[in-house]
Amino acid sequence: MSLRKRKQINHQQQPQHHPEQQPEHHKLALKDIIINNKCWIEDSLGFKLDSLTSLENFTSLLYKECDGSSLAAVRMMFGIVMLIDIVEERGFSNAEKLWGDPNECRFPMFNFLQPLPVQWMCLLYTIMCVGAIGISLGLYFRQCCLAVLIPYWYIFLLNKTAWNNHSYLYGLLLILITISNANNCWSLDKLIRKIKTESTVPLWNYTLIRFQIFALYFFAGLKKIDGDWLHGYSMRTLSKHWVFNPFKLILSGDQVDLWIVHITGFLLDFTAGFLIFFDSTRFIAFFFLTMFHLMNSRLFHIGMFPYMCMVTMPIFCRMDWPKQLFSQVKYFLLIPLNIFYVPVQYKNNEEKRSCEKEPEEKSDMVSDEQKKSIGWKKKLTCVFVLFYVGLQCFLPYSHFVTKGYNNWTNGLYGYSWDMMVHTWDRNRVNVKIVDMSKNKEYFLNHEVWVTSERWTTHADMVIQFAHCIKDNMKKQKPSLNNISINIDVWCSLNGRFQQRMFDPKVNLLTAPWSPFKPVDWLMPLLSDLNHWRTKMSHLQEEVWSWSDYTDVLFYADFPGLYLENYIKKDLQNVSLTVLDGSVILETPGKSNKTIISGQSESVQSDIFHRVYTVSSTPSCYMYSFINKTVTQVPTFEKQNVVIQDSVKLSDILLNDVKNRWTNFQKVIYLMKKIIANNSLFFNCIKM
Repeated sequence: MSLRKRKQINHQQQPQHHPEQQPEHHKLALKDIIINNKCWIEDSLGFKLDSLTSLENFTSLLYKECDGSSLAAVRMMFGIVMLIDIVEERGFSNAEKLWGDPNECRFPMFNFLQPLPVQWMCLLYTIMCVGAIGISLGLYFRQCCLAVLIPYWYIFLLNKTAWNNHSYLYGLLLILITISNANNCWSLDKLIRKIKTESTVPLWNYTLIRFQIFALYFFAGLKKIDGDWLHGYSMRTLSKHWVFNPFKLILSGDQVDLWIVHITGFLLDFTAGFLIFFDSTRFIAFFFLTMFHLMNSRLFHIGMFPYMCMVTMPIFCRMDWPKQLFSQVKYFLLIPLNIFYVPVQYKNNEEKRSCEKEPEEKSDMVSDEQKKSIGWKKKLTCVFVLFYVGLQCFLPYSHFVTKGYNNWTNGLYGYSWDMMVHTWDRNRVNVKIVDMSKNKEYFLNHEVWVTSERWTTHADMVIQFAHCIKDNMKKQKPSLNNISINIDVWCSLNGRFQQRMFDPKVNLLTAPWSPFKPVDWLMPLLSDLNHWRTKMSHLQEEVWSWSDYTDVLFYADFPGLYLENYIKKDLQNVSLTVLDGSVILETPGKSNKTIISGQSESVQSDIFHRVYTVSSTPSCYMYSFINKTVTQVPTFEKQNVVIQDSVKLSDILLNDVKNRWTNFQKVIYLMKKIIANNSLFFNCIKM
């Protein structure tokens, strides 16, 4: 018999196992693997997966009693940070400047929202400060939360130009703190007001705040999955700051900008929420996040945001971490800790057990007795938790609904969590007012009635600004009752060419706008010219190498339109070079000149000129010049700029303390002034 036939016979004699008839030991092994993986997942998450199988089980999970000391500690620190924020970033110390000018253009979320008189705004700020102190102390906790929450969102919605991610985060955290039981532990409500509550809180108090902090990092990471960010165009030249000096010992400035700022920043944001959630990686997350936020506090003017992030990080730790910490140093404390909280009293003499981990044999399935205790109020709270989580996951990507708020980027800055992804460089804003009855043109300084330039890149705010101009012009020149307003905004997004953002021919007083429809008069971003950014960088380096005072500006324009430009007399040796397409240079008193790609032409200073785009494709050109003003800067002023890079950290921290103390002094002075000079304040108090 041949070897091949023997193999065939042996193969036929072997028993064939059907997939449904696997050996018993294989079934047991597979079951053990599933059980072990399930246990590992449950240990990592801190709850049984069975808790997600029904609404009753989920509600029972969210209402588990947990130690409230961690939430109380975060509440105390949160109140202190909010107090400083109200004085500084909310504007209490500059209330007269912010709200004192009745002609200033406002950009509220809803047009019917208007600021109160300045004395009433100061009263709101005062109520907020008292409320923030009450939150920290846990005194009249719920009332103090509302005293901060309601005025905060009112001030927040009053001015869209001040929106940012951290202001939005503060408002959300205020909501979550208000509806929580953060005063159940370590509060003056229990000590002074004798409010009898257990020192525990339901698990959902922690769940919502933890989710919000997780969303802060995770969505910021998702938004950084963007070509501009990952290729290093969003935050250029940050490496020049002194905080990156240690990295520059081994990396170049460009490498620091790309790998440390952009790539590492993306990885940290994307993974921080997961690293901080799990016990085994929490220490790593704390270390890197603390370094990250401390660096941001030096790099950007973002108020208390880095400190708010740091004081909320402990919410992910064990819920009794403050008690464990204090137990190590209790002999060095002057006040006994037991006056601040009442120990948890468990029914039926049950042993105290952690909310995070339960005995393995204990099931999370709800018994019949527990089902009776789960009323409709608890189920409604559970539904609210799910709704809140779903809403916060939807809003960052809701721009397909609110199309009217989209420009070159999606949505208003704040709830999108696109932190530092987009850098705007506004070069020029021309506001033209045309008297239709006399056919006369007037040009208005766009900074006259505003304190911020963010409105220039949002169509809804541009409309509001145009109507504000109309109202103010009626007050000053009643004869101008038939006018049109055109705005020409030139800006660069993430290192691209300077280009116009809105159609300059549109009369903004009659321009259509709806929050749910795309803006018809928004000019498209010239993303086809993205490849020029590398070339522009090389050209810029070349121009800078000519002398210490040479500079360059890059422009791109659409066919059929023109740039009307004025060169200040301080600029010398101004040259216009066409990089792509063709243009016509029109200068008063001179013949028009056609300039094609690769050609240059000198431009006269201290006079208006126009650059018409006559090619069928967008034109790209640059101005190179010598800034005469820079050459006249005294030597000692230049040295001061260099010295700022080598200031001691201790001096920087001392200046921060001094500035914050100065702001509080301004608040005290402002309150004294209003009380002394305005009887309205006294009438309000009497009421």
